[in-house]
Amino acid sequence: MRRWVFDIGNTRLKCAPLGDDGRIGQVTALTHGDHRQLDQIEALLPQRGDCAYVCSVASPQQFLVVVEMLAGRFRCTSVARATAGFAGIRNGYPQPGRLGVDRFLAMIAARALGGGPWLVCGIGTAITVDLLDSEGEHLGGRIGPSQEVMRAGLHHAAAHLPPNGGRPLAFALDTDDALASGCEAAAVGLIQDSVTAAAGMLGVTPALLLHGGGAQALVDRFAHARHEPSLVLQGLARWAAAGEQDGPSNL
Repeated sequence: MRRWVFDIGNTRLKCAPLGDDGRIGQVTALTHGDHRQLDQIEALLPQRGDCAYVCSVASPQQFLVVVEMLAGRFRCTSVARATAGFAGIRNGYPQPGRLGVDRFLAMIAARALGGGPWLVCGIGTAITVDLLDSEGEHLGGRIGPSQEVMRAGLHHAAAHLPPNGGRPLAFALDTDDALASGCEAAAVGLIQDSVTAAAGMLGVTPALLLHGGGAQALVDRFAHARHEPSLVLQGLARWAAAGEQDGPSNL
């Protein structure tokens, strides 16, 4: 357990050790700002590891907190970047680096699962949707707010609307439930509309792949969805394996 992968999101940090076979071990997650949990993460890490592989879409401040922690534990820290292509996928962005690295790594992991086409949906602070055809071509994506961000936005605009609470129902008879119902339905609608649009483009319905911290709340809304909560870390593990062959760059 001398190599680890770290996914620094906008809300949470997820990390896992890398086994000798290149697979990720048990995933540990914490919310940014919880220093008690950060201490627990440090307790899991080796006193002196070989390399930490990092994916980050967080703020520079959050990124630096984690990198400073890793600097005292690992011989090197290697940061993943979105490129024009990797491991059988081709980034559809004209400027490849503008694609979020978490989305890029999730597609790498989806491609490794085989088959396709895939509609890769990450549910975290944002909902990201990326269409990957059966040849590994990235055909584009969408980004929208998660249920939690919708609730926070409504609360910001109208403080009397609570930022959380309630149950998603078909039709609610209480404001908290109505808010939970509407925001979840909007999230489901974004994903379902993306499935429909992708089927129209491809002539076949893509397999739906859900990942991220918020995926569990929506997975039951899609009968044939595949749930891979740590898909970004899986993609980062594949990126790490290629980096070791080429020699990973130190931070």
